[in-house]
Amino acid sequence: MALQDAQVTVVVIGYDDAAHVADAVRSALAQGPAVGEVIAVDDCSTDGSVELLERLAAGEPRLKVIRRPTNSGGCGTPRNDGLNAATSPYVMFLDSDDVLPLGAVDALLAAAVRYDAPVAAGLALRKELPSGRETPWRHELYARRTLVAHPTRRMHLVHDTLCVNKLYRTDFLRGHGIRFPEGRFPYEDFVFLARVLAAGPRIALVPEPVYIWHVRRSAARLSISLDRSNIANWRDRIHADQLSYDILLGAGEKSLARATRARFLDRSLRMYARELDLRSAEYRREWWTLTRAYLSSFDESDLTSAPGPGRIVARVVLATEEPHDLGRLKEIAARPARLNPPYARADDGSPIWSADLPQVELDHLLVRPARLLPIAVDAELRPRARRTVLRLRLHELYGRMAEAGPEAVEAEFTERDDGRVGFTGTASLTAHPDSDTWSAEFPLDLAAWGGGTWDLRLRLRFKDGTYRVITGHAVAGAGLLSRRALPSLRHAVLLVQPYATHSGALAVRLAPGLSGVTDVLRRRLKRVFR
Repeated sequence: MALQDAQVTVVVIGYDDAAHVADAVRSALAQGPAVGEVIAVDDCSTDGSVELLERLAAGEPRLKVIRRPTNSGGCGTPRNDGLNAATSPYVMFLDSDDVLPLGAVDALLAAAVRYDAPVAAGLALRKELPSGRETPWRHELYARRTLVAHPTRRMHLVHDTLCVNKLYRTDFLRGHGIRFPEGRFPYEDFVFLARVLAAGPRIALVPEPVYIWHVRRSAARLSISLDRSNIANWRDRIHADQLSYDILLGAGEKSLARATRARFLDRSLRMYARELDLRSAEYRREWWTLTRAYLSSFDESDLTSAPGPGRIVARVVLATEEPHDLGRLKEIAARPARLNPPYARADDGSPIWSADLPQVELDHLLVRPARLLPIAVDAELRPRARRTVLRLRLHELYGRMAEAGPEAVEAEFTERDDGRVGFTGTASLTAHPDSDTWSAEFPLDLAAWGGGTWDLRLRLRFKDGTYRVITGHAVAGAGLLSRRALPSLRHAVLLVQPYATHSGALAVRLAPGLSGVTDVLRRRLKRVFR
């Protein structure tokens, strides 16, 4: 037996997920001899999950099944059950609708043993289904193999709130009493990871993918991270964030606690602010009240140390009791951020958010490098049978654009699901001093791209050779975002739908051919009669 054989317990948790749990368990067993046991904890399912797991266990001695007598209402309790039952020196966690890629356990275990680290962490990949498109999660943390001697040496560890892309020494968790919150507790990962970091372990980081996080946006029961339409979700997220802060502060880790504040401002606040215009007036009012109350507990240093866009959103929320400027907030909260006109100034000429909220100062925009500014570019797509044109208009930003000297813009449309490139091109920017703008145009052959949803990405080039990658603000009005059926030599007909994404960026849906048009109409009818 090799030195690292039978060293790891993989705890798989599930509830009413018979469609996926077997794949999760098999992916854990397929890790090889390093996995001494797989403990499948079923949270009182009623869909046959337990029977399926028990049939698998009958032919696999490494698989143990624990059936909870009552449903816990969350993920923490079943994970704790698995941790209690684990007999291996190391443990990791896996959700029933996700999988471990081959080699994941070996990569994490090798790093943990080599560095004598109580925790090893690796790259998680968000995989959109059914398209299969993969996006790395917090990839900047896992660019190279390294040992972090203490969490304060790598503050961005706070931003990786996943518990599942990590391997833990079992006696480390038990010795420090590190467990998940019990019962129904959304965002339990936040609290668990705060407890891990508060214990100050050495953490080994590996660049290999160690977890495949399946994102099923069309699922009947959305995951907690996707189900944000209920205000209770925001209340739960704030609660988990506050508890994480309290845990780290209570452990004397003030810098890590402050990093959770920056995480909230840069990720949570921006994410939910982008979606406010999708919610009801009642939701928006309650969200605003909850957010103001939580932000009022932040120190000024918590705000000033956070990235600019989240800080701006926070200051606007704190400045007024009622929801305000939701359209502009959506754009400044986007990734990358866009600050749309008008660009107001205080009496002394300094930049401010608006004339009615002069207390929201934007002085930092005067000193930020151009490549980091929230530059606003309006994007208009004008579909025509003979010639479709993309028109771009870059806005001045408190004199910073003229100072940077924008020279050219590269435009690229990529298909959202599979990453195909439909168009890429570069155009010079023409200055319009009378309106403080610059403009560019691109002719497009939409029919050549094929069907799908296409996102626009822009790359501004300045006179000093630096770049700023941004998206284009989708301009509404005059039918610019209406659906059109264009005659096409290639497809007979091409259905074109320019639209604004949740963050206000321009995107376009294409449905070529009569079958594509029919499919679009069928989906619309389903929505009407649902």
